[in-house]
Amino acid sequence: MSSDGGVTQGADEPTSFALRPPRPVTPAEQQGVPHPGNPYADPARSAPRTQAGPPPPAQSAQPQPQPGPRSGPPQPHPHAQSEPHAQSAHAQSAHAESAHQPSQHPPRSGTAHPRPPRPPESAPPRSPQGSPAQDPGTGRLVAGRYRLLAKLGHGGMGTVWRAEDETVDREVAVKEPRLPDHLPERERANAFERMRREARAAARLDHPAVVNVHDVAVVDGRPWIVMELVRGRSLGAALEEGTLGAREAARIGLEVLGALEAAHAAGILHRDVKPDNVLLGPHGRVVLTDFGIARIEGETSLTDTGGFVGSPEYIAPERVLGQRPGPSCDLWSLGVVLYAATEGVSPFRRSNTPATLQSVLNSTPAAPASAKGPLAEAINGLLDKDPSRRLRADRVRRLLTEAAEPPARTPTETARTPTETVRVPEDGGTGGATRTGGTGRGGVRVPRAALFGLGAAVVAAAVAAYLVIANPFAGPLPDGWGKHHEKDITATLAVPAGYQRSTPDRTSDKGHWVTYTDWSGGIWIGLGVSRASEDASHQIKDSSAAQMYADNGDFKQSGAYALDMPEGPRTVPRETTYRGGRSAENTVVYMTNDSQDPRPRELRMFYYKSSAGDMYKLTVSYPGKGDFTARGREVARAAIANLDIDKR
Repeated sequence: MSSDGGVTQGADEPTSFALRPPRPVTPAEQQGVPHPGNPYADPARSAPRTQAGPPPPAQSAQPQPQPGPRSGPPQPHPHAQSEPHAQSAHAQSAHAESAHQPSQHPPRSGTAHPRPPRPPESAPPRSPQGSPAQDPGTGRLVAGRYRLLAKLGHGGMGTVWRAEDETVDREVAVKEPRLPDHLPERERANAFERMRREARAAARLDHPAVVNVHDVAVVDGRPWIVMELVRGRSLGAALEEGTLGAREAARIGLEVLGALEAAHAAGILHRDVKPDNVLLGPHGRVVLTDFGIARIEGETSLTDTGGFVGSPEYIAPERVLGQRPGPSCDLWSLGVVLYAATEGVSPFRRSNTPATLQSVLNSTPAAPASAKGPLAEAINGLLDKDPSRRLRADRVRRLLTEAAEPPARTPTETARTPTETVRVPEDGGTGGATRTGGTGRGGVRVPRAALFGLGAAVVAAAVAAYLVIANPFAGPLPDGWGKHHEKDITATLAVPAGYQRSTPDRTSDKGHWVTYTDWSGGIWIGLGVSRASEDASHQIKDSSAAQMYADNGDFKQSGAYALDMPEGPRTVPRETTYRGGRSAENTVVYMTNDSQDPRPRELRMFYYKSSAGDMYKLTVSYPGKGDFTARGREVARAAIANLDIDKR
């Protein structure tokens, strides 16, 4: 296999160098220069693990495993390790005013899923005097004019600093070349030349979606690239918190497409388009960064025999095959970015680099579920493995423009009769109904003339009708949901369309459970039942409430290993009713006990003991913070409300 530049990689090696810890500085060096050798790049961090499907809900005192395998079949496991991929210094919001941790791409398809949102970053370390600790090297003056202020990020080939240009009194981003000491001289020379090419490539482009290069300062034979400071974060970091809507994804895609069109017109191929290399700046600005492995027409290739650079899951098939790359390679990468941004899963990512490249060559991703219409057409056209049939940039621009524009209002919408909105609280109306002008949200739309012409009894009837519709126990399923009868559990479960179903492996698991997981892995629904006829050890409690309080006590005392739950979570237990019988619910809020990557989680749990003595438990798990929290709570309410247990 050949490629277009870079350092040789082994079969299972990551696609980027890992930075080594700084070497000790001798007293003699300290006296000679302030920072000899500049050995202050942070050591590489191991990639945080990705969530690999729902874990089984915490084991209560019940005889069989509760719903939810730790992973998809055949080997359930709580997490799948995410392979470290190339992390450029730009890619980690390198131009951002505040540093972000290196973001992970949406995980490979299949059993692995994207990570839910990160918890808030911890406070920076402080010195004994109480002031924040500074990065080694802060304050150094580079090339006599660029004062390093703070480290923004680092990757395989460099560290990016926020700096002040003291000559013109402005803040800039400075990319310091930083390579592992063990690299052979030839590879070091190639890496430094790629950095110079990055500067030349970006400097040749004049486009608002391409970062501006101000200067290249050569210090001790190493090129320090001085660039525009873009305050924001990467698209990769944004996708850690959830997928993008179709219009926003199309808008960002248009900006990236514009940057690629400008580059291609100048004879430059980017060759590493991925979410980490797309910065989201203020006022809606989108910037494509990191031309470090760009190929400039007419320049000599830096390819080593068997060498390979770039992020495998975003590389076009023709590049994997060693064919001469063209603009369509960058367009393929844009298609993968749009797929990941809207669907929440990278279509080709697998457990290691060879498997990922094989997937790029041979796998056909599932049709986009969230992207519809012109956006789906653009994604599908960009992911054609034959570059001659792949959509051209002009066609992609038309489709993305159509997808990014707001839908036109229909004549019936513009001529709609003025209405009053009757709003009723979710607590069932205990707070009373209020009327507000306009269309409002969440209320019953009643023509204003009807309100004035009808008596209070009619208004009360409208309110009563709203309560029937708004109450999910009495109303229809939400749009896009479906009901699934689970024969083994003797119950019908309502879930959103597209959720992935998992059941026990009967060769090793005799339990009665099923889970449904959304593609992002952030939300899962699990339903299980403990049969009285199988409860030889009498673990089933006397009532739904007793079972709920028993589980609640276990959570408080020892947590739940299967749910990554530490002891002492915050819980809200309560007794409820179901079809006139007694049931119970519990809401559990906690921070996962993953020492490397703790996450806020929230569980909604429903308990019901049937007349036959069987104990049913419905669990819905979702992120405790971020965009998915509200959606998770909505899924939990609807799933519990529409649970239909068979009569036995």
